[in-house]
Amino acid sequence: MLLSSLIASPKVILRLCISTVLCIFASVLSKVRFWTRGVCKGTATPPAPDLNSPEDRGATTPTSVNYHFTRKCNYKCGFCFHTAKTSFVLPLEEAKRGLKLLKEAGMEKINFSGGEPFLHEKGEFLGKLVEFCKVDLQLPSVSIVSNGSMIKERWFQKYGDYLDILAISCDSFDEETNQLIGRTQGRKSHIENLYKIRNWCQQYKVAFKINSVINTFNLHEDMTEQINQLNPVRWKVFQCLLIDGENAGEAALREAERFVIGDEQFKDFLDRHGGVPCLVPESNEKMRNSYLILDEYMRFLDCREGRKDPSRSVLDVGVKEAILFSGFDEKMFLKRGGKYVWSKADMRLEW
Repeated sequence: MLLSSLIASPKVILRLCISTVLCIFASVLSKVRFWTRGVCKGTATPPAPDLNSPEDRGATTPTSVNYHFTRKCNYKCGFCFHTAKTSFVLPLEEAKRGLKLLKEAGMEKINFSGGEPFLHEKGEFLGKLVEFCKVDLQLPSVSIVSNGSMIKERWFQKYGDYLDILAISCDSFDEETNQLIGRTQGRKSHIENLYKIRNWCQQYKVAFKINSVINTFNLHEDMTEQINQLNPVRWKVFQCLLIDGENAGEAALREAERFVIGDEQFKDFLDRHGGVPCLVPESNEKMRNSYLILDEYMRFLDCREGRKDPSRSVLDVGVKEAILFSGFDEKMFLKRGGKYVWSKADMRLEW
């Protein structure tokens, strides 16, 4: 019955022939496309992905970066973990190029540190970087960590508009203790300078922050009254950390072993200051791998093995490749509160 129907209907036969030809053509075209894309090289099974390529290793976004552009410092803090092993500073335009690469890779916050960042070119180099990051790169947050000894009011007048946060390191409100730690220069009062800078920050609308390293010399101090009086937006309290080659070991420029305290001692200090609302504690566990640190050559520093192992420079290999060797623990970064309201425009401060 079917054969007779087909013989009686040439149109049906023609349709079947056309349909068959179209199916064959579509099949051939699909295989040609598969081959020309380079997915298949003479085999029907695509090759396994290269897990060593940056794309497949899952590069981290450098949301918050700490750029230690200089190692030189005028203080001699005994526990310093980023010491003056070189005097190198990148040329300004090269530093800007690296910062632009970081912005393009997703950077939202840059923190300039050292060494003492105001020491190089009396703060002009730093000021130009701060202005570039806020005006040209339009970063939401630009911050600085300094010992405060080199800062002049004219710097605020020139660059204060471009700075979101200024953190001043202060480990004690006792001048003799600061002398023992090395947080001093000559006869200058570190504490008087701290209050002066606090007033400038308020006058020039820069959020004020304090960093303190808790060690054997300040462990039993109660800083509650002074911190509440200064009223910083954040008081970062660090447990003294050993880094081989920096403040520990044969090649180190510091010997910080005598400054180190235990976890229980650190906890006792935190408990004593539990009523300070701006306190942000960071134990060794939280601190060691939760910072993206760039050195003076713009190399990420991996601290996982208790030392600072550098990547290749972002200026040579790009951010995506260099950051793979940073040892960065993004989960710990978020756990320790690394992402917070860090733009002064969003802080709603009373200036």
